[in-house]
Amino acid sequence: MSFRATVESMSKMMDDMGITELDLERQFLFGVYRKHIHLSKGTPAATPTFSGEKPVRGATTGAPANGYENALKSPMVGVVYLATEPGAKPFVKVGDTVHAGDTVALVEAMKTFNPIKAVSDGVVKEILVADAQAVEFDQPLIVIE
Repeated sequence: MSFRATVESMSKMMDDMGITELDLERQFLFGVYRKHIHLSKGTPAATPTFSGEKPVRGATTGAPANGYENALKSPMVGVVYLATEPGAKPFVKVGDTVHAGDTVALVEAMKTFNPIKAVSDGVVKEILVADAQAVEFDQPLIVIE
């Protein structure tokens, strides 16, 4: 079963059972991964934390996906980058015109940089994440209309 199918299955079971909160914890050599998830419409997305560290949050982390139908969303959990390297010109900024296939961001997961490409021509209306911000699966990143 794929990860996505597992998450969908767990979500359905939680919904059927009326469970609205879930605490995950896993120990690694370098620390403990903890995540608290509260399932409710309009609730900000949970942010993973490692023991001894504060969660990393951008100004707009956790924006509900239902308010951003035209947003490009993260295909995975990782770190989003808005430029090729620190200090470099960003891929896009608000007001830029983009064409289908243009790279507008990168999401790094497991040392692999995955390009986020525009799916259609349009104008960048809003950038919902900060550079080098941790993102969740399906989190809205950039609104293109």
